[in-house]
Amino acid sequence: MSKADKLFINMCEDIIENGFSTEGQKVRPRWCDGAPAHTVKNFGVVNRYNLQEEFPALTLRPTAIKLAFDELLWIWQKKSNNVNELTSHIWDEWASEDGTIGKAYGYQLGVKYKFQQGEMDQVDNVLYQLKNYPYSRRIMTNIYNFQDLSEMNLEPCAYSMTFNVKGDVLNGILNQRSQDILTANNWNVVQYSLLLMMMAQVSGLKAGELVHVIADAHIYDRHIDIVKDLIKREQYEAPTVKLNADITNFYDFTADDVIIENYKKNPQVKCIPVAI
Repeated sequence: MSKADKLFINMCEDIIENGFSTEGQKVRPRWCDGAPAHTVKNFGVVNRYNLQEEFPALTLRPTAIKLAFDELLWIWQKKSNNVNELTSHIWDEWASEDGTIGKAYGYQLGVKYKFQQGEMDQVDNVLYQLKNYPYSRRIMTNIYNFQDLSEMNLEPCAYSMTFNVKGDVLNGILNQRSQDILTANNWNVVQYSLLLMMMAQVSGLKAGELVHVIADAHIYDRHIDIVKDLIKREQYEAPTVKLNADITNFYDFTADDVIIENYKKNPQVKCIPVAI
């Protein structure tokens, strides 16, 4: 059975059974009817995914792997903040009249800084370090820029990625301040697994372990029953997910370069309410 399913089930059960409820507390998010969106939450959840064992896509429900990859490319490759450059519409509700989400996500990765090797953005610095100094302990990105927070339509949830090389294996740590477990958990896991695979491939390395650190892992009150039903579903073997082996330049990848095989999964969960 999929190890990603087992991790997800264990995480959800622990949150529901042992988590802290914000019921009765002052919270920012609201449901579409104006009611406060409370959560049950755990602090400091850490999940580890070994990409050499399997690709961590859930089979309890389908994850739209190519759409997740398209969004990842929008942020990390295009370094865009314009929702019109995305295939999906999941960012539309955070877009301003000009179609942008402000100085958030991809915008931050495109900002140039003066590194020791010259002026470049954070993504190019990672690529440079992996090629020239793979054993550096400073190969990381951070898009939680306090100076620009007031000009972001949404403050970054997944905000930092740290890369670390062991032999010919590239590992990574994804730091996330907050995560809506039902709607976003596996979406982010799939995205950053693919990012690790991309970075490894263009650097002559193998993708190893993705460590996902979530400061506030929560399930919304109106999601609890949905999650309880979801984690009771049958589990299948993880799919095989590969990248086009001919790509050697990070900026040449497209959504069509993701190859998905043998993805057996349960039906999609529909009509999930989203708190804003």
